[in-house]
Amino acid sequence: MIKFALFARLEAKPGKEAEVQQFLETGLAMAQEEKTTPIWFALRLSPSTFGIFDAFEDDAGRQAHLTGPIAQALMAKAPDLFASPPTIEQIDVLGMKNVGATG
Repeated sequence: MIKFALFARLEAKPGKEAEVQQFLETGLAMAQEEKTTPIWFALRLSPSTFGIFDAFEDDAGRQAHLTGPIAQALMAKAPDLFASPPTIEQIDVLGMKNVGATG
């Protein structure tokens, strides 16, 4: 059962919005390789604000994700793409409905 999650808020530098979107779209392939990350979303919250929401069955999966390839790529790109460092919140999942998934 999914009990743990992360939410990262990303504010693109002016003129870098398309690059951030492309970066997040390529992140899906990396997320599909992570065995401990069953749920992963790349989000656009406004023209320049983006987010990543992912969820995990246990805290070990969440911690593995925080040190995995997506997090490493995110932090490597942060100075070039983002107006400020990404904010990453650890979240407890209180309930969830998942009818089906499509990729």
